[in-house]
Amino acid sequence: MSQSLIVRPLCNSDDLIALTHEVIRAGYASQAARGLRYWATHQSPEDTAKRFASGHGLIAEIDGHLVGTITTRPPQPDSSVALYRNPNTWTLCQFAVAPKFKAQGIGSALHSAALALAHEHGAIVMAIDTAEPAADVIAMYSRWGYVQVGMHDWRPQTNYVSVVMQRSI
Repeated sequence: MSQSLIVRPLCNSDDLIALTHEVIRAGYASQAARGLRYWATHQSPEDTAKRFASGHGLIAEIDGHLVGTITTRPPQPDSSVALYRNPNTWTLCQFAVAPKFKAQGIGSALHSAALALAHEHGAIVMAIDTAEPAADVIAMYSRWGYVQVGMHDWRPQTNYVSVVMQRSI
């Protein structure tokens, strides 16, 4: 990649409207085209802000342009997913890379930064969930060391059953 990639914490000055539409929703457009109703396929800028507030938002930026995002969340004592309530487990959400920047290592850089952040806060496990029909996404997480540990049904917020995965940090 000839451009310089910066992964940094979310700032108050970041444009959540552009981030929502140009990165998050656009990043999930291929999943929407497959009929998968991830939260990110239809979330509003207000939803984006709320999801960032649930944890630590990280931004990927190239030459001043927001090109990716991930949110790393601490244990969630009220989660309906038992693993997410574990005091040593952090989770990822709102993970997206703008379509024209995919396959350039940006997602990997965001993921590595999220793992490091969680580790700094004492996490020993990172967990995620994704649509069971999204074999390509599951395969990516598997390459990154995640293993399937369960299933969860978020319907009606989504229209699919999710695979829950975890990896050691």
